[in-house]
Amino acid sequence: MLEFLAYLGEFLLLINAILFLSVYRKNDTPIKIFSFYLITMFIIQIVVSVFQVLKKNNLYLSHYYFIIQFLFLSIFYFQIIKHPFQRKIIKITVPICLSILGIQYYLNPELFTKFNLFEIFITSFLIIIFSMFHFYNILNEKRSYYYINTGIFIYLFGSTFLFITGNLINTLTNNFRNIIWYLNGVLYIVYQIYIFMEYKNTFLNKKNE
Repeated sequence: MLEFLAYLGEFLLLINAILFLSVYRKNDTPIKIFSFYLITMFIIQIVVSVFQVLKKNNLYLSHYYFIIQFLFLSIFYFQIIKHPFQRKIIKITVPICLSILGIQYYLNPELFTKFNLFEIFITSFLIIIFSMFHFYNILNEKRSYYYINTGIFIYLFGSTFLFITGNLINTLTNNFRNIIWYLNGVLYIVYQIYIFMEYKNTFLNKKNE
């Protein structure tokens, strides 16, 4: 069941990446950034799966996943958020976050071989804050990127809690460990469904009209 959820999530991610890349040239910068985000995440997921099949350690790849996701989504939100103060917060917090993580890895290289709880929390927490900025901004405006933003919020809010248990997973029973990965797999599929809904409502419906 866990493998099925993982493969389904990767399949949906691939479909979404192809769909968004298909409208890449005809759209604005945020969609282009999000398209590159999807294809980059797909490549990382494939590498992780290959390492898993070869029974090689792939835990360190989680750092690339979280940091690259953080960078792409931060740039995405910087493009769609127009409020000066909110944009200033993004410009300040993103380099500070990356600097702190860089210093942390320099001082404690061993963190690279396991889940970094602080990395998971801070990168996800900041994106959740940016997502809340956008929810606030579209209360009285056009609901642009609504489904993408909702998917990001739901997935990161739920998965952050699950991934924070990462360093404890090896000490848990198999049943409880499977529940954690099962829930994360479901959250990821929900995220991909919201991304598809964005494509459907923003591009497919317009094409049909």
